[in-house]
Amino acid sequence: MYPQNNNEMNNEYVNNEAEAPVYAAEENYAADEVTEGAPEAEKDNILVCDGLVKIYKTDDVEVLALQGLELEIERGELVAIIGKSGSGKSTLLNMIGGLEKPTAGRLYVDGNDLFAMSEKGLVEYRRKSVGFVWQNSGQNLFPYFTALQNVEAPLYFDHMSQKERRAKAMGLLKMIGIDHRANSYPAQMSGGEQQRVAIAVALAHDPKILLADEPTGAVDSKTSNMIQDIFRKINEEIGITIIIVTHDLSLANKVSRVIMISDGKISTEKIMKEKYRQQLDNMTTESLAAVESHEEYSILDKARRVQISQDALDMAGIDSNKVRVEVKDGKIIISK
Repeated sequence: MYPQNNNEMNNEYVNNEAEAPVYAAEENYAADEVTEGAPEAEKDNILVCDGLVKIYKTDDVEVLALQGLELEIERGELVAIIGKSGSGKSTLLNMIGGLEKPTAGRLYVDGNDLFAMSEKGLVEYRRKSVGFVWQNSGQNLFPYFTALQNVEAPLYFDHMSQKERRAKAMGLLKMIGIDHRANSYPAQMSGGEQQRVAIAVALAHDPKILLADEPTGAVDSKTSNMIQDIFRKINEEIGITIIIVTHDLSLANKVSRVIMISDGKISTEKIMKEKYRQQLDNMTTESLAAVESHEEYSILDKARRVQISQDALDMAGIDSNKVRVEVKDGKIIISK
């Protein structure tokens, strides 16, 4: 239970489908919540999206947000999902967080079919397995709690002593580099400081996946770079899987894998080059932009379909829905 009022807390502190490869779960929520018969993966995938479809209906209008989306994310990856407004990226994030259900398709998290769970199982999943960082700090923090109290709040459900809660909360604030603001209220902190506290709150219950929705959308570029570095730091230090949905293309230089989503499907992926990864910690923000950091790949879905970006079509002078496809010297050539 949360404390009944802020004074009570102040007294405690002083200023100091089954074809998709899945991973066999290390921890199941309940025996009847686990999907049976899902094949084990060769890769250590913590997330598998298999043909996700989402249709929103408003009166007589139907909007297709996801169109058979397929995606795999390995345990411990740091991933950015980038796309224009309406591309489906926030819908995907909400599904991974257990906040929305697909119209069709399956979503496996840690070997469990997320939407085969009961409502009780989904509540437990959201409480224990995922942490959320939203763009609006009002969704992340209680305005009448200090930074320390905000981080402690989720721990009241874990039957920890007051001393254990305080020690864990202070440890998280220190890891994020915001422990000097432990006794400050959100209104006394900058937007960047609030987001750093929000990251600590999201990590409080030791989730397996950290989901961040536009975490740098309301801060300046300097603060954005700092928050990006924090995500890299916690990914490297504790090995948590981090999925960031963003419009911020500068994130591409800081994450291992960039997933471009367009019209409800994955269109391209960018994979960080190993040499760049090794040099990343020694690079400045300015030098990052000048270095070729990632290899870009188009994505073939299970039906062997591939999306071609409008920019690529324009560069090739293709303005029709009919194209020529031929193979020359082991290369597939698409032309008018």
